[in-house]
Amino acid sequence: MRIGRLLAAALVAAAAGCAAGADAGTGPIQIGSVSTLSGAVTFPEASQAARAVFDDVNAAGGVRGRKIAYTAGDDKGDPATAALAARDVIQNKHAVALAGGASLVDCQVDGPLYDRYGIADVQGTGVDPGCFRSPTISPTNVGPFLGTTLTLYYASEHLRMNRLCGFFSIIGSTGRAYHDGVTRWTKLTGKRLLIEDRSLSASTTDYTPYILRARAAGCQGVFFNGTEPMDVGWVKAAHAQNVTGIKWLFLASTYTDQAAKAFGPSGADVVALSEFEPYTDVRSSVNQDWRATMTGHHVPLTSFAQGGYLAATHLVTVLRAIKGDITRASVLRALRTLRPLPTGMTGTPFAFGPGDAHASNLAGKFVRPDGGGWTVLTPDWIRLPNA
Repeated sequence: MRIGRLLAAALVAAAAGCAAGADAGTGPIQIGSVSTLSGAVTFPEASQAARAVFDDVNAAGGVRGRKIAYTAGDDKGDPATAALAARDVIQNKHAVALAGGASLVDCQVDGPLYDRYGIADVQGTGVDPGCFRSPTISPTNVGPFLGTTLTLYYASEHLRMNRLCGFFSIIGSTGRAYHDGVTRWTKLTGKRLLIEDRSLSASTTDYTPYILRARAAGCQGVFFNGTEPMDVGWVKAAHAQNVTGIKWLFLASTYTDQAAKAFGPSGADVVALSEFEPYTDVRSSVNQDWRATMTGHHVPLTSFAQGGYLAATHLVTVLRAIKGDITRASVLRALRTLRPLPTGMTGTPFAFGPGDAHASNLAGKFVRPDGGGWTVLTPDWIRLPNA
């Protein structure tokens, strides 16, 4: 009986240790992520960049002599697969934290799971609304919803546009989040969109009616939240209709080498958000370590790679400051008491803190296509008021 009670107690203790992410303090530090690595829309560079950072840390001796073991799960953009990938990282790999993820669905699907297990997630690229509404998730990037506010703010307050219009492609439950982004801009500026059309979807391919509607309304600038191929299609349709004199305002997903080449001469009126120090500015000193790390590990130079790099770098800073065992509880506690971490790659410091939601990146720079590349329009950061 005594042996049976001892065995039962040992099993309960072991289960509790796994749930808390406890370890013996000598083995590898398990870090995970859930990203959309395959499917129609993918974000592989974020987790690749995080792995590059962790590999360099390991090559330099690790964290207090312990190596970091990194697992990058693929949710394939599917909610059910995202749930399985998250449980694998938490229950099978016994991760003490997540870092460098970039997913279409992870935060929305797995955020409640991360909260229940008390595991922190420093997202490389927050995409869905749940990334900015969770007590245990803090993205490094601005995101599409605050990005909406920031882009409209730049257009109205810096480009002095009074006749702005917005067309939104709504996927899943993002409609309210985009509307909230517009509402925040209205509260900051007292201005309203001439058009706020949320009737587009991911399957919309004919943009001509929307572009002609914008011209007829006299829009000086048009915000469109499409993905890179959608924005290219939008600009090509405007060029085909000989619509000129309107600024096309796009989110950070359009700031890519491929988009700049695809726009060609048609991109003269394009303005895109950069959530980090513009990666195409080779003269920027603040990107030097990121650029060297990515080049050394053959990771494509993209804004997604910047987010993954920052997520991993911030987490390593936190891990090195922890006294005692590195567990889920100690990592989450360290993040909740973390003083904001400034970096030249973002216009506002990274923060986690004790709040129920986290969105610390409230600044950006703006770029435009230029002969197959990009030119920086704003050398200084554009910040939302009180950011």
